[in-house]
Amino acid sequence: MGMIGDLLGIGKAVRDVAEVFVPNKTATVEFEHLEHKASVAQFGAEFARARGGFFNNCVDGLNRLPRPVFALGTVGLFIFAMWNPVAFSRRMVGLDAVPRELWWLLGAVVSFYFGARELHHVRNRARKPDVGPRIVAPDQAENAAVRAWHEAR
Repeated sequence: MGMIGDLLGIGKAVRDVAEVFVPNKTATVEFEHLEHKASVAQFGAEFARARGGFFNNCVDGLNRLPRPVFALGTVGLFIFAMWNPVAFSRRMVGLDAVPRELWWLLGAVVSFYFGARELHHVRNRARKPDVGPRIVAPDQAENAAVRAWHEAR
């Protein structure tokens, strides 16, 4: 269908109809490549930040400590309970003597700390500019509706 199909103009029509049922392999590979490049660019942008001074680095380090300390401390309690049950029991009796109001205060402090961190990250995520190339499948690049949608953004 080479030259005759080109002369009659049905070659492109047949190819377009065939791509409805079987995706174009070249376009699929190009789209996956663009998608991979965009994800790598986004990943790089997340970790690209200016280095602060000594004080800023110390505060950043202190801000990253509570979650690992809580996680490792909880695992440490289980290990301590198995290693020395009598001493563990004495310490738990001591914790049982702590007034209920103090437990509520501790819960509020921990909740507000982690809640404020999460809110900070959510707010900063909303303000981040669109990084990396826009992902548009090559077979959609000639689509007038997609082009109009991109222009409207």
